[in-house]
Amino acid sequence: MSKFSWRTGFAAVAAVGALTLTSCGFGGDDSGDDDAKGGTTTLQMLVPTYSDQTKGLWEDIIKDFEAEHDDIKINLETQSWDNLETVLKTKIQSKKAPDIYNGGAISGYVGDGILAKAEDIASKDTLENFQDSFADAEKVGGTQYGLPFIASDRALFYNKDLMKEAGVKDVPKTWDELLSASKAIKDKTGNPGYGMPLGSEEAQAEAMLWVVGNGGSFGDEENITVDDPKNVEAFDQMKKMIDSGATQANPGSTQRTPMMSGFVQGKMGFVYALPQTMQEIEKTNPDLNYGIAQPATKDGSAVTLGVGDRLASFSQSEAKQKAVTEFMDFFFSDEQYQNFVEKEGFLPTTKSASEKMASDEDLKPFLDLLPDAQFYPTTNPAWSATDGAFKSLMGKLQSSSGADVAKQIQAKADAAS
Repeated sequence: MSKFSWRTGFAAVAAVGALTLTSCGFGGDDSGDDDAKGGTTTLQMLVPTYSDQTKGLWEDIIKDFEAEHDDIKINLETQSWDNLETVLKTKIQSKKAPDIYNGGAISGYVGDGILAKAEDIASKDTLENFQDSFADAEKVGGTQYGLPFIASDRALFYNKDLMKEAGVKDVPKTWDELLSASKAIKDKTGNPGYGMPLGSEEAQAEAMLWVVGNGGSFGDEENITVDDPKNVEAFDQMKKMIDSGATQANPGSTQRTPMMSGFVQGKMGFVYALPQTMQEIEKTNPDLNYGIAQPATKDGSAVTLGVGDRLASFSQSEAKQKAVTEFMDFFFSDEQYQNFVEKEGFLPTTKSASEKMASDEDLKPFLDLLPDAQFYPTTNPAWSATDGAFKSLMGKLQSSSGADVAKQIQAKADAAS
């Protein structure tokens, strides 16, 4: 495995709920659309900090952009993820919303009529270059607002040495194969075959991976559908893994972070993990003999859970939208965009950058899965409550049926709808 510097930042993906605003704002200070000197258009840009190099990367991009566009000026403001949403809300209420915004879910602002449509802030070529699955996840009511910015997805990490010791020759692609391989590892090596974290840290992600593996989902912007028959079947398969003894002890209370440490230390057969797991392995156990493959699904088809952040704009004036389009097209060009993605340690959302980065053997399994990524229904106002219900109730699967757990979570979702 070659070395990468992976950063975290996706925890903020679903941090923005639907906000009720007392007033509607417009991008920047409208009185300053055109500066007095030479008709320059000034854009206000608000972004979070992903790493200690984020600000410098944006400053370099802006410098290069302004060198080619002497009639456009960009004022950059960086904030921590902890402060980002508060700052954004304050700016909107003061009618100084950013012309360029990088952050988490933005669907809560669509109803206020202050978000610019994607087609008004990026060219057709730029929009068509996004992976279809990520572009679709930015649509509300069939209209795209956000531009997919950075991405990550889950893949199956497997311990080659434990597989060999247990006599497992092939990496499992189906649920039945994963169950059989996990039981063999548990029975013949004494180590947990499969790591299933159903504690409050990230139970929703584990559940979603099994659900999409059966062609299911948690719903869309209009309806949350946890107790769908396909989802219940997926939950029952998860319980089958638990009841067979193929998982670690007490999966219902297991948190993801400590569980992942077990895999990194070579004491677990299979886990679903993000690209950042490679960094942890390189740092703490570089001799681990492991591989990466697509998640196991009911029928072996390729699908995964995708997460990501987006760029958006609150600009309403034609002059500013035109300037924002110039910047978005510049940023999402392969040279600028690929450099940013690689240095910050993310996956690209554009087709062209994905093709160029596909030659990297470490990233290839994740890049191959991006077109098949499925997403949480973050455009539904009830998703926040549903997410919380998964974190508090999914662990009951250890002692309850899949149908009972799905019913309880659905009730929480319905109450929030």
